[in-house]
Amino acid sequence: METKLRPVHKRTRKQFLVDEKGRRTAVVLPIKEYERLLESDEDLADIRAADEARAEGGEPIPWEQVKAELRAAGKLP
Repeated sequence: METKLRPVHKRTRKQFLVDEKGRRTAVVLPIKEYERLLESDEDLADIRAADEARAEGGEPIPWEQVKAELRAAGKLP
């Protein structure tokens, strides 16, 4: 299967890799934008994890207690 780089899309200014039928198979974007997207994805994963923890109920654990437990376990300096 041959893949070609398609010229920059007029509206979004992104480049696409297309297959022999002209179907988009990948996108080429600046590394800064890629890193921003990764960071946003990580932020959303954190939000989902927090929402799931809240939905489970139970008592919140104070941050100072968490830090003390992590230090005792050797996971924090």
